[in-house]
Amino acid sequence: MPLFAATSNPGKLRDFAAHADIEPLPNLATIPPPPEDAPTFAENARSKAIYYSRLAPGLPVLADDSGLEIDALHGAPGVRSARFADDRNYITRRPLPPDQRNNLCVLDALATTRDGDREARYRCALALARDGQILAEAEGTVEGEILAIPRGNLGFGYDPLFLLPDLGVTMAELKPEEKLSLSHRGRALKSLLAKLDPA
Repeated sequence: MPLFAATSNPGKLRDFAAHADIEPLPNLATIPPPPEDAPTFAENARSKAIYYSRLAPGLPVLADDSGLEIDALHGAPGVRSARFADDRNYITRRPLPPDQRNNLCVLDALATTRDGDREARYRCALALARDGQILAEAEGTVEGEILAIPRGNLGFGYDPLFLLPDLGVTMAELKPEEKLSLSHRGRALKSLLAKLDPA
């Protein structure tokens, strides 16, 4: 039986589907979303998995919370990664998609930060639940640096700014098959699946 992801984010669904038999949760668009106000990724993922699994009886529901942590910003955007620009009332000259606006907000926040002080990481927490009961949890991280100029168009979110120093490329420059073993989401999912099938 497949796992059912409680997300409508096409980038996340693409990442998940590349690793396992994972489908969007049926009728997700008709379900009011729960609040995501916990202080950690793990707590948000857990609460979402429990919430959605209670509304989809019998189905194994996978929920995630993920984002970017920048050392120079004391861990921000963190759990507020998707809402970073909104939280800062960041104004742009013209309307922009949320990802672009968040990226510009990060660049402005790091405007006086030197290249050597731009360490960051992507973090993903996953929780799998059925009928309101947690079945498994896992986390994955990947270390990197924040560029001053975005590069690449294959990712989403902060991927064009997130440099993998050992490879010299951003997450947005990786082909989907290359991203499988490197992304925080892929690492978290691999860990979670291993807990479900230790053999």
